[in-house]
Amino acid sequence: MIDVIRAGVLTSVQDLGRHGYRHLGVSSGGALDALSLEIGNRIVGNKPDAAGIEVTFRPAVLRFKHATRIAITGTDFGATLDDKPVYSWWSLPARAGQELTLRVAKRGMRCYVAIAGGIDVLPMLGSRSTDLGACFGGLGGRALRDGDRLPIGVPQPHKGIAFSPEEPAFGVKAPAWCKLMLVNEPVRRGRHAPGLAWAAPTRAARPGVCELHRRRPARFLGRRMDDHAEQQSHGLSAGGNGVETRRENRTAVARRAARHHSSAAERPADRPDGRCAKHGGYPKIGAVIKADLWKLAQIRLNGGVRFIETSVEEARHVFAEERQYVSQVETAIAMHEERIAR
Repeated sequence: MIDVIRAGVLTSVQDLGRHGYRHLGVSSGGALDALSLEIGNRIVGNKPDAAGIEVTFRPAVLRFKHATRIAITGTDFGATLDDKPVYSWWSLPARAGQELTLRVAKRGMRCYVAIAGGIDVLPMLGSRSTDLGACFGGLGGRALRDGDRLPIGVPQPHKGIAFSPEEPAFGVKAPAWCKLMLVNEPVRRGRHAPGLAWAAPTRAARPGVCELHRRRPARFLGRRMDDHAEQQSHGLSAGGNGVETRRENRTAVARRAARHHSSAAERPADRPDGRCAKHGGYPKIGAVIKADLWKLAQIRLNGGVRFIETSVEEARHVFAEERQYVSQVETAIAMHEERIAR
């Protein structure tokens, strides 16, 4: 079991989603930064789609009732295990009674805690993800609260001894987007182990505002805007400053000072026959590609986001690059297991 000493804000149980039920009005849901959860699961010996804990922005404290293995991925929360700093993107042994403290997101918005065996709440429609809108899945269909207890599953028996709670910690290279999360962090020599993809500061950023959109806009697939004015009205111009968000939850990110448009906004979203494609009662301008969804997951409150149109070929290319990174992680884990076995 895991005791939730401090739940934080909108902390919930999530896996990689609930698929195959859109025709029944059930969204896929799951971890907003799916790659982070997948890597966390892999480095503690879980299946990639095992359930973990998604922590949003504010402090959270977890206590482990039994010895286990954990990993913290996503953005940096200044985590400590019994007041001792621990690395993100590392597989860590945790002893019975130890407390993991996730203080606050230094950049971005969310991190993930993966535990060997996964969070073993009751599956609903093939997933353990919490659907906060429909109030089912996870632990009672709600965000976690102080005093909750989470059951842990049995670790996979075929996994190597590297994932035993008795074995030392080991780390993997963080995904490339981690370099963008520390654009104005001071250099802290010795804070992270060699080989991890942490970047030195490049320029100052406004405190409390996510600056990701300035360097890497989110790419989307959809129809091309007819003119520059229409691009600006939707905040989709490649050369513009993007749009600011005024609030967000796990369902949507709302635009600040959104404008209403007439026929331009009601023209076809992604239908070649000229008819307007509507999803949930509103026109669909485009869809952010899967490899860039982490950018929306890590946008801070009142932060900014910029969108640019891309092609199907580029979307496939960047997704293939993401899968190549996952393969590299798997290779690194296998090499580490070989060293331990010797």
